[in-house]
Amino acid sequence: MDATATAADTPFSTLIRVASHEQHTEAETSTFMSDLLGGKLSVDAYARYTEQLWFVYRALEDAADSLADDPVAGPFIQPELMRTAELERDLAHLRGESWRDGVRPLPATAAYADRVAECARDWPAGYVAHHYTRYLGDLSGGQIIRDKAEKTWGFARKGDGVRFYVFEAISNPAAFKRGYRELLDQVNADDLEKQRIIDECKRAFDFNGAVFRELGGEFPLSA
Repeated sequence: MDATATAADTPFSTLIRVASHEQHTEAETSTFMSDLLGGKLSVDAYARYTEQLWFVYRALEDAADSLADDPVAGPFIQPELMRTAELERDLAHLRGESWRDGVRPLPATAAYADRVAECARDWPAGYVAHHYTRYLGDLSGGQIIRDKAEKTWGFARKGDGVRFYVFEAISNPAAFKRGYRELLDQVNADDLEKQRIIDECKRAFDFNGAVFRELGGEFPLSA
């Protein structure tokens, strides 16, 4: 069997995961994230990271209603995934009720959010790439961050400060993720468009990596 036939027989959810593995690994093993998960950084670094997430998820979720009926992106718009309200609750806990007065995006975050908004506006298939990289990550590796945050800074289990990582409307995350991957496998796109989605997925992880690098610059460990 030739490589073309093999690729044609491979589920799209597998293709997109395998193709973006290198960028995914690079982002999640960044110095900032390693230091954060290692308990080496302050709660202020965690709060600053949470601020950056808020800008990205606003871009994702501000577009949700307009994409709900889109033949490509529409099936992925699921209310139980929405994170903005939980991020705002976490930020109120971390920064106080006036947190909006001081929140600001890093340059990399602004570029990331702008790209999400651009895809949502002009290219729904590209929006799917960003949707996938964020929400499936939250349901998987995000739970490691929640656990570490609870232990390191004393947040109540699944309480304020880590609400972002708690999907109360999803009772079985493993089953939900299987269903999400089935949506990817059925995405309304031809092979060329699927390759463009994969490329955008890689770009999304690169955006994540850039955010982590800039956060690392703000919170360097002393020698």
